Amino acid sequence: MFRWVCAAVAGAVLSGFAFLLVTGRYANDGPVILQLGAGHGLHRGDLFVATGWAVAMVMLAVLAWPHRRPVSRADRPGPSR
Repeated sequence: MFRWVCAAVAGAVLSGFAFLLVTGRYANDGPVILQLGAGHGLHRGDLFVATGWAVAMVMLAVLAWPHRRPVSRADRPGPSR
């Protein structure tokens, strides 16, 4: 449960930063790829932010997912050598 709380907090912070990057103006916005309205659009730099956000969210889920410990030879039933 603690892992999921940590992953949720990290995901919320990461999402907030990504939102600020996408909605703000910065030096390397890049060209507009998709015009959404007057003065608003999807820039090439926004795709980089969205891709990084998606990869980071998947990695958080992988880290938070419960892992099973591999069974060692000492734990396996059977004759010991």
